[in-house]
Amino acid sequence: MLNIKILGSGCPNCKRLEQEAKKAVSNLAIEAEFEKVSDPRRIMEFDVLRTPGLVINDKVVSSGNIPSQSEIMTYLANALETP
Repeated sequence: MLNIKILGSGCPNCKRLEQEAKKAVSNLAIEAEFEKVSDPRRIMEFDVLRTPGLVINDKVVSSGNIPSQSEIMTYLANALETP
């Protein structure tokens, strides 16, 4: 199962990123747990300077924008292949 974190304050872009990530998980029919990280100190632990941020299995794959659905699906597929 993948662990997916959405980094951000809860702004509209953060919510949209979460929706897009959940849609990608559903499209790939994989299991994932989602966590919202809004504490600025925790966000800084990931060295993310701009939100929203997308973290899969503790690896930052995107920050400062909302990736396309195909990009998110690629990030998820790559995370599944990485032990």
